[in-house]
Amino acid sequence: MTTEYRITRLGHHGDGITEGPLFAPLTLPGEVVTGTPEGDRLADLRIVTPSADRVAPPCRHFKSCGGCQLQHASDPFVATWKQDIVARALAANGLEAPFRPIHTSPPQSRRRATLSARRTKKGALAGFHARASDTIIEIPGCQLLHPDLMKALPVAEALAIAASSRRGELSLAVTVCENGLDIAVTGGLPLEGPLLATLAQEAQRFDLARLTWDGEIVATRHTPAQRFGKAQVVPPPGAFLQATREGEAAILAAIREIVGGAAKIVDLFAGCGTFSLPLAAQAEIHAVEGSAAMIEALDRGWRQAQGLKLVTAETRDLFRRPLMPDELARFDACVIDPPRAGAEAQIAELAGARIPRIAHVSCNPVTFARDAATLCAAGYALERVQVIDQFRWSSHAELVGCFSLTSA
Repeated sequence: MTTEYRITRLGHHGDGITEGPLFAPLTLPGEVVTGTPEGDRLADLRIVTPSADRVAPPCRHFKSCGGCQLQHASDPFVATWKQDIVARALAANGLEAPFRPIHTSPPQSRRRATLSARRTKKGALAGFHARASDTIIEIPGCQLLHPDLMKALPVAEALAIAASSRRGELSLAVTVCENGLDIAVTGGLPLEGPLLATLAQEAQRFDLARLTWDGEIVATRHTPAQRFGKAQVVPPPGAFLQATREGEAAILAAIREIVGGAAKIVDLFAGCGTFSLPLAAQAEIHAVEGSAAMIEALDRGWRQAQGLKLVTAETRDLFRRPLMPDELARFDACVIDPPRAGAEAQIAELAGARIPRIAHVSCNPVTFARDAATLCAAGYALERVQVIDQFRWSSHAELVGCFSLTSA
């Protein structure tokens, strides 16, 4: 039976929610819809009364592709919604803070993405998965990916034809670097002699910077470099990188403002030096990261650069062995950028170290708010928050929080 429903809010994954609750994908708050309940979702949806915030999706693949969730919503609506997600997470922990204006990366700016590819009877398919499905949707008109990253689609198809089974699926982590595409593939056929030669030929044919197959480097035709400030870094295959150059620049600008004129900075979860190396133009840096390969890349980039202050690098699991207050006491400022799980153990020690300024970068408002509450209970003030929307049209929210020590 088809019934009318009013959408009351959006969930964290971007679906509309009605009384019940029932989830209604691709709807917006205030809209009246009809649909048929199927479990906890509405099927056969039809918009009866559209929201004033509803817009025509800019990408022709939007309704079928699962790469974006919110192209049907206006940019101002999405910006407010993402900021509200952070504000609600803070409020749940008894906190509030002023917000700087959101920074949203432009269309066609994603320089890093994971594509899927599969052989077919007539060739191959490459793109993103459909919503809640294993079906691969081709995306030749994608409005999300950088034009240079779009060049990976024919590469993915060729690799699927050459090196995957009919029942298997390739996963390709693709990164745009200074000298071409850096592609790390998983899910393909075992890397044996004839296949190794075939993959090397494909890397040459598409002039890839680097091709990695299930963790083994097959070909490096050009240096797969990234530039962080004055340093050029070659990350290990598949290493974490900020999703857009514009988003990375916005985060770095926020960090610079927070650390100010600090002479000695500790960078926790430093990765390959995204923030450490640019900050080394003004301060001595101690970079700590759990991946030895990323720390080696960071250290090599610093040693080959000119005009940077001292950067020391340490491989350390900050979940199991966080830096202790006595190790942190020598620093004037801290940058911390943990994964989605947050940094509960390290934050507890950081709270006791009483470093004057902390720039906390987060990709999870819930764990950020939890860790912020620990810092504020220890005498820090959350001076401001800025949401950085690198994942345009998605339900993903990133942010930078500024903490200053207010009590002795």
